[in-house]
Amino acid sequence: MKLIFLHGMPGVGKLTVARELAKVTGFKLFHNHLTVDLVGSVFEFGTKPFVELREKIWIETFSQAVAAGLKGMIFTFAFEPTVTDNFIGNVRSVVEPNGGEVLFVKLKCSPAELEKRLTDSSRERFGKLTSLAQFRELKEAGAFADPGITSDRLVLDTTNVDAPAAAERIVEALALNKQ
Repeated sequence: MKLIFLHGMPGVGKLTVARELAKVTGFKLFHNHLTVDLVGSVFEFGTKPFVELREKIWIETFSQAVAAGLKGMIFTFAFEPTVTDNFIGNVRSVVEPNGGEVLFVKLKCSPAELEKRLTDSSRERFGKLTSLAQFRELKEAGAFADPGITSDRLVLDTTNVDAPAAAERIVEALALNKQ
């Protein structure tokens, strides 16, 4: 199984690009906020039970996808301080020993575009961050710092690239088969 690990700051377009990528490749889309919302309905964000259950769901989903023989999955993700230090290693240990491949793709965009996207009403549906003041405060505190532990196969600036074009660039750069 190929796991496209699509990561970047909040608002860079991970889910939008992932949806287009799923259409083109036929890969299943595992949107990070589905797990965050599920676990957050019971446990406070950042608490020990929240962090542990969230990661168990992520890892078990990857494990089951490999066991089921899925050809591919796209996972959207944003680094933040409550993610455990061994998460990336755990992802690799589930996918790679079984013949799979984790393909890290980092999305980014200009600060001005990022702030414009953060306030888009479509983000509210998934309980995503939409407050510029809160975003700026969290960013200043280092909450979204990429720890640099992924071996990115592609870094894509989405500032002036629409989602279908971004998906095409990912397909080309990673030599993925179209459906």
